[in-house]
Amino acid sequence: MKNLSVPESAWFKSSHSSGEGGECIEVAPLPSTILVRDSKQTDGPVLGVSRDAWNGFVTSVAGD
Repeated sequence: MKNLSVPESAWFKSSHSSGEGGECIEVAPLPSTILVRDSKQTDGPVLGVSRDAWNGFVTSVAGD
């Protein structure tokens, strides 16, 4: 996933992120994949997951 050319403007953090140096991720939604990275190491590894997997994860942690 590191070789993907994704513009910085595609990445965003949760509105719940305080920006105070805690653990936070950034996501970049692509047409068929959601990319996830550590917001403190933006040049580090990138995880790609399917939209279905991402939706399942978000639903699970949201407690729906």
